[in-house]
Amino acid sequence: MIDVTRETFEQEVKQASKPVLVDFWGPRCGPCLALMPLVEELSTRFSEQLKVVKVNAQENRKLCVELKVLSLPTFLFFNRGQEQARLSGDIHADALQPWVEAQLGNLME
Repeated sequence: MIDVTRETFEQEVKQASKPVLVDFWGPRCGPCLALMPLVEELSTRFSEQLKVVKVNAQENRKLCVELKVLSLPTFLFFNRGQEQARLSGDIHADALQPWVEAQLGNLME
């Protein structure tokens, strides 16, 4: 997974050649840290179809404001430079993978 900042967001996410899952997390966010191993697993499992990046919200507050990321953890799904879906708040580990699969499935329709 790639760490993305406000400075690299355009290149890594908006100009990506495949869909991108953006994980907004924080070092003091217990649920974020609990989900991190699953996010890393998804990055490996879907590496052919999906690019997975992470944004440390504490270090990139302006980017969070620009994208209206108001709570952690938050996942944004981008395709062709546009946000397609958002998942935030009380995210259970067993809900994340089906959500990602659904977003990828929506691209096939």
